[in-house]
Formats: sequence, structure tokens, C-alpha cells
Amino acid sequence: MSEEAKELKKELAKRKRMAIDIASEIHDIVEDSLWVDYNKMPGLAEKLVVAVQEANQFKAENGL
Repeated sequence: MSEEAKELKKELAKRKRMAIDIASEIHDIVEDSLWVDYNKMPGLAEKLVVAVQEANQFKAENGL
């Protein structure tokens, strides 16, 4: 595997990780503090959608 391909895969993993971190934050709110932090959910949901779209777009643009 070329160095460029490795870097692209590393960048894709980074982008996926960002989405997973947001999803994890949503999970924590649902599991632990829904009744207090429910107002954070719409903003987090929007961030999650954007993060997943960006990761999928990067993947498509780079043939991964």
C-alpha cells in the first residue's frame, strides 16, 4: 500500500472517529442525563449528521 493510500485511510479513520465521538456523547446523555441535558440533543444530532456526511464524502472522493 502506498504512503498516500495510508494517509487517506488514516484521515478517513479520523473523520469516522469524530462522528463516533459525537454519537457517544448522545448515548451518554440518553443513558445518564436525558431529563437534564435533553436540550443538547438537537445540536449534537446536527453535528453528527454533518460529521457522517463529511466522512462519507471524503470516502467517496478518495475511492476508499
